[in-house]
Amino acid sequence: MDTVSAEIWQSVALTIELASLTTMILLVVGAPLAWWLARSKTVLSKAVATIIALPLVLPPTALGFCVLVLLGPNRPGGFLASFWGEHTLAFTFAGIVVGSVLSALPLVVQPIHNAFIAIGGGPLVNQRASPLYAFITIGLPLVRLEFLKAALVGFAHSIGTFGVVMMIGGNIPGRTKVLSAYVIDYVQASRWSEASWISGGMVMFAFAVIFILTFIDKRCARRGT
Repeated sequence: MDTVSAEIWQSVALTIELASLTTMILLVVGAPLAWWLARSKTVLSKAVATIIALPLVLPPTALGFCVLVLLGPNRPGGFLASFWGEHTLAFTFAGIVVGSVLSALPLVVQPIHNAFIAIGGGPLVNQRASPLYAFITIGLPLVRLEFLKAALVGFAHSIGTFGVVMMIGGNIPGRTKVLSAYVIDYVQASRWSEASWISGGMVMFAFAVIFILTFIDKRCARRGT
């Protein structure tokens, strides 16, 4: 029982580490992407927006399989892994981070993108600053609440991710096995009590996140953003 408890807490720590790193990458990548998509009128931007939205309709296992292929040997992931002496990013923590980022990307990009569209070009009128300076000093402050909402949603989604991680990581204890995988394991083993405890904890976490988001929504409504 102690060994099982240690494995669970190890998985909790791994899941939090995955969600935290995923969220940081999502915000660093997603906010500039949202800014560019909101300001660009090119066909390329429409294509990029479509690609970003794919995880919303693709089955997680299908998305995971596609990413798994790209992370394998003789693929882009294998090329990157060669820099530190490995042959693949599949079945590694780095690999499930990639999958988690791609899975949650539309949930972060789209709210920020919509917020940038809502503010329009008015705040940028008579501004001669570079696009990067305008993005940092004008754009981000105006959508800071949506930015916070996107961070919360991205983090929560990454905590509960399973299908993509399962396909890419293989659920290796201590390396890629996230907390949600234990629910499947316990149900298959008819250990309903343990499955109930983990599922209940995740439901409480999800409730807390949504509860916080409702307050942020009210704040956004009062500010007219």
